[in-house]
Amino acid sequence: MIFNQDLINQGVEGGKKAANVLRASILEQCHGTTDEIEIMAKVCANYAGLSKALKRDGGLESLESFKDFTLGFTQGKANFDFIDVGHGKERADSKIKECTRWHLKNWNCKQILLGISFDSGYAPFLDEVSHDDRNRITIIEGPPMVRELSVTGLPTLKFDDIFRSEKLMDRIADSATPNATHAPSTWAGVTSIPPPPGITNSPIAAKAIPITTKKPANVVNRPSWTPEPRGLDPPITVNREILEKIKRRTTNNKKLCNNHYLRGPCSKGSECCFEHDYKATDEDLKAIGYLARMNPCVNGQDCDQEDCIYGHHCPSVIIAAGSKEPTCMAFSCKFYPEDHPPGTIMKHAKKEREYERY
Repeated sequence: MIFNQDLINQGVEGGKKAANVLRASILEQCHGTTDEIEIMAKVCANYAGLSKALKRDGGLESLESFKDFTLGFTQGKANFDFIDVGHGKERADSKIKECTRWHLKNWNCKQILLGISFDSGYAPFLDEVSHDDRNRITIIEGPPMVRELSVTGLPTLKFDDIFRSEKLMDRIADSATPNATHAPSTWAGVTSIPPPPGITNSPIAAKAIPITTKKPANVVNRPSWTPEPRGLDPPITVNREILEKIKRRTTNNKKLCNNHYLRGPCSKGSECCFEHDYKATDEDLKAIGYLARMNPCVNGQDCDQEDCIYGHHCPSVIIAAGSKEPTCMAFSCKFYPEDHPPGTIMKHAKKEREYERY
């Protein structure tokens, strides 16, 4: 769900107003179940990513306004919380799902309102929990309900004074490239195989830079996907022979320093364990950048460093011939599931993460 922009731009006061209006609206529309009970509200979102998406939508006056709004919402009522879950949609989803399961086990819980009308990914979860014999699940509808949730037959509510009915759009990018399409951002519902010469390591064709080659490049189908909020990494075209030469230096303990060659100078200086003295050509630098991109940036899509040399999405996803599903071709891919297009098949799945990424 997306709060109305005028409330967000009011900062702390707007957040408090949103909390008060939300509570009053629930009391009004759910009066049959609100006798002597307390209303609890938890909003889960990626603060950094969502604030940038709101800014690109064109209505957010400042990033500080959004931060202040979340504080005001949390301060507005003792049982209201706006929770920053960090990078990765699955973090918000898992928190919302577990919170729902917990309250369904609580006999004192009268009703659960879920602001997930836009997210078809909740369909399997709703199938799991909607068999509650007390009919305690209702969906708050902001953006139009997706078909996968409509077929569940669960009741819906609208709070038009609080939530907007349209998804966020990348209006800034649209004004620059009118024909581009972008995946909308919302409040969270509450590798690599070296390519042949002439092929870039960007897994998405949407923002690829045209490259002229002497021989036709092999055509590889890429899924149409735009991660948020940073977007796609600029593609890098490499020569296979140069790439293999740079990779051999790694196996021979003569690995070149990424920071020295791609950003420079290396802050470790003579204490750095990687090589600084090699005279790299322009083609060498492309290969070094390509290999650096195979390592995930610790900030993922929340990274705001323009010259970041690391990857912000998996570059090894293709759609194989005769298939409609995206497949990650990387062996033991270093990227996490949220760094891949939705529904990606992991050909060489890696062990689940054992720690959070910061």
